[in-house]
Amino acid sequence: MSKHPAEIERLKKIVETFPRTTITVLGDLVADEFIFGEISRVSREAPVLILKHRERTVLPGGGANAIYNLAELGVNVLPVGVVGEDEPGRMLLKRFRQKRIPISAILRVKNHATVTKTRILAGMAHSARQQVVRVDREPEAELDGGVTRELGSSARKYTRASDALLVSDYGYGAATPHLLNSVRATRELASVPVVVDSRTRLLEYSGVTAATPNEPEIEEALGIKIGHDWNKLASAGEQVMKAMKLESLVITRGRDGMVAFERKRKPVDIPIYGSDEVADVTGAGDTVIATFTAALASGADPVAAAQLANYAGGIVVMKRGTATVSQRELLAALDQAAPSIRPH
Repeated sequence: MSKHPAEIERLKKIVETFPRTTITVLGDLVADEFIFGEISRVSREAPVLILKHRERTVLPGGGANAIYNLAELGVNVLPVGVVGEDEPGRMLLKRFRQKRIPISAILRVKNHATVTKTRILAGMAHSARQQVVRVDREPEAELDGGVTRELGSSARKYTRASDALLVSDYGYGAATPHLLNSVRATRELASVPVVVDSRTRLLEYSGVTAATPNEPEIEEALGIKIGHDWNKLASAGEQVMKAMKLESLVITRGRDGMVAFERKRKPVDIPIYGSDEVADVTGAGDTVIATFTAALASGADPVAAAQLANYAGGIVVMKRGTATVSQRELLAALDQAAPSIRPH
């Protein structure tokens, strides 16, 4: 069911206000490393491929990808997080400087490994690249109290000057329910919208404004299996809304699009924008939360914000590797197709 062209113009006006919006991001910063090798032959040592190294790329991942997406959308973004004094950390900071993203609240911690996810891709010179293995490097120790206190102080300072706070919790310690509570303890920040994406402890973020989990994260949090049952999905969303005391919720469903929940309203089922034959889902959730938060901070209602996030997600999954969506791409997508919903 398509909406009136006036709805497209309304969505475009929201996107055009992004450069007048400021968002603080408290998040786990990840370096996404991609190493591509051209298939040479099968090894004599083991039944594995030998790859000739061709190129290496390091891109912002995790919370860093959400930050990068906000910058690409034209939002003034204020990041708060941690990197190690290592090559991946330096490369992340270099990427931020190139995008003119402020880095004064990104702490460089000695003896702390920057979270790095290395993906090895194989292929022939002119063929599609296939990921064959991923190696994750993670810090061995938790962040100490001094670091987390400094993160909280920076987040409070930045949030005072922001239209929203985005929390990207990948479980590495720079974004936690306890840290968020310490940031929001200041009464003047109680009214600032907070949007959360948490891999493993979603329900611990009670009292935030909105959340953008994917369907498997909802299933894990509630201990259920949703499958293709709309009633189960709708019920699960309502349970999470109630448990977290949310104003709105977006559940992403891969090629099935997403569902937007809002208090005292029926859930809205939004089909994926573009083709469902995706190229790469790496980092798509970061794009969704970045766009959704930017829209909410710019005055959009939750369903309109979800519609824009759906466009952005549909664009980014057609790109290889960890990717972003620009403000111009989002506006172009709105010109190409009207937003739609599936009736139930």
